[in-house]
Formats: sequence, C-alpha cells, structure tokens
Amino acid sequence: MTLPRYILGLESSCDDTAASVVDMDGPTVLSNVVWGQNDLHRAFGGVVPEIAARAHAEKMDGAVELALEKAGMTLADVDGIAVTAGPGLIGGVLSGVMCAKGLAATTGLPFVGVNHLAGHALTPALTDGLAFPYLMLLVSGGHCQFLIVKGPEEFTRLGGTIDDAPGEAFDKTARILGLPQPGGPSVEKAAQDGDATRFTLPRPLLDRDDCNMSFSGLKTAILRTRDSLMTDNTLRRQDRDDLCAGFQAAVVDVLTAKTRRALSIYMELEPQTPAIAVAGGVAANEAIRSALQDVATQAGAEFSAPPLALCTDNAAMIAYAGGLRLRSGARDGMDLSARPRWPLDQSKPSMLGSGKKGAKA
Repeated sequence: MTLPRYILGLESSCDDTAASVVDMDGPTVLSNVVWGQNDLHRAFGGVVPEIAARAHAEKMDGAVELALEKAGMTLADVDGIAVTAGPGLIGGVLSGVMCAKGLAATTGLPFVGVNHLAGHALTPALTDGLAFPYLMLLVSGGHCQFLIVKGPEEFTRLGGTIDDAPGEAFDKTARILGLPQPGGPSVEKAAQDGDATRFTLPRPLLDRDDCNMSFSGLKTAILRTRDSLMTDNTLRRQDRDDLCAGFQAAVVDVLTAKTRRALSIYMELEPQTPAIAVAGGVAANEAIRSALQDVATQAGAEFSAPPLALCTDNAAMIAYAGGLRLRSGARDGMDLSARPRWPLDQSKPSMLGSGKKGAKA
C-alpha cells in the first residue's frame, strides 16, 4: 500500500488563516502560507471572534490556492487533507473544517481533523527529527502546558496554567501599558530598554512542587504598579520599559522553574536521548528560548525550538500531524465536528479557564 505523501493542511483556530503543503517523505515543508488579521483587530485591543471567523471564511480558499501554487502543485497532486478541528475559537475552527470537507467532497481525497495542540507538540519531529519521547513546553496565547510526547497521538500532560496563558498575559500587559498588539513582541521590545530588577513582581505557584502555573496575579501586579506610577494620567516611558522588563523576567523565572520540575518527572522514563522542546507563539520570545535552552544544557538534554515561522500558528504543523494520522490509517467523515475544547491527554480534564486566544485544553 502506498502511504499518503503530499498533505494539504488548513489552520484557522484563532486569527491566522493558514494553508500549507508538506511532503511526508522528508518531511519537507513545500509551502507555508499564513495570513494574519492584526489590522482587523487592532482597534479592539484583542481578537474579536466574529470578525476572525468572517475573515477565515473569506480568505481560506485563497490561502489554499496560494499554498498549492507555491508548492508547484494542484489538488490532483495531493494525497490527503488535514484541518484543525479544535481547540480554538469555534467560528474560526468551523470555517476551516467546512473548507476541508468541501475540498474532500469535491476531490474524493481522505481527510482528518487535527488537534491544534498536537500540531504544536509534533513540530519538533517535523523540523528537527526529534525522536519520541520528549518533553514539550507548549506555550502560546491560549495555552500553556507541559507534555511528554510519547508518539504521534500519545501525550501525557504533567501540568499547565490554571488561569491566563503567558501569551494572554503578554497581550494584557501590553494593553495596560499602552503598547500595540500583538502584545508579545511589543513587551519584548520595550523590555530591552528596561531594568528587570526595579520592581518586585510575583512569581506565582513557585512554592508548589508541581508543574502548574499561574499568570493572572502577575498581570494584576503590573496594573497596580502602573497605577501607582501614573502622573497626570501619563506613564513615563522608562517606567513602562522597566515594567515590561520586570514582567518578562517573572514569566521567564516561572517557566524555567516549572520546566526543571517537569524535566525531573520526564527523566524518570529514562529516555535514551533526553530532549526538551518548546513550541507555540510565546516560544518566539528570545529571553524565554534562551532561558529554557540553559535549563536543557544544565540537564544534559537536547534542546529543540522550531524556526520562528513555525512557532506561531501555521498549517505546516497541521499538515504534518494530519499526515501521521493518515499514514496510520485514520480517516474522518463528513460528520467531523469543530471543537472549542479538546485536551490532548484524554485521561485528564481540560485545563481551567479560557481567554481571547482560545479555550484551554
């Protein structure tokens, strides 16, 4: 039996409309089209689900056409279709699922729904050929959790955020301090000129010997500190930069401390080649990547972080994860549902809370 080789992936779980073609025999990313929506949401200070869903419905067909063109292919060359079926903003997820169903019905191609988080979690296998098992810190706008990735569809969750995800906290901190969205890059840039030691900010849950995290209290501390610094309803630029630096340092401290804890649990599996991977939009933050790489080095573990273009939401990771499912014989039918929540570790309940960037899982 010939295994599916060329996979078309679709991603629309939040505010990026994405399509990609992946050659599973490499694996090689042949095209990776991502159309953002920052201009549509900027005036609202965050992602508006209804606007995002409408934009996905309008743009997905064009993204697919461009992805095929960049790959030098047509639909006749594709062997299967993969689409994000959750978790995420339900209107956006539904737009992608309906497009995939339409393509499958028209072409007769097999298609599968993919857990968006599995896409992120499997990206190191796509980009670096990382062997299972490995420890994954998935850290993004709507999610933050530690996973032991044992196989393409076998994940054990060790812990995660009990409230805001780090990406949410970055976005909310940017709004509090009057910085533009998306908040992650804005806060990171301002932090470069700030003094991270000036303000005493909380490092929640570091006193607990588990892998759970909390970032809501840190965001609230930024708000209260900002209010104490305001003069004539104005925040000095240096105060803003110092707050950004302090906030970023606190996030780094929490993530590194909890990564050490997760690493100790993962190492009990006695993996032949210990490895730590980080993925998700917040993994694009250089301070966080550097700190996690130091943790890996100190533990004698390999460190893997995807290229920046594959850290944020993209369809290449969906195509790859879906390709693995298709190669194992998995198929979905026209009854595939869009899911706002979808935990990777089915033995555990969804993480608490939900945010602008999507439901926890």
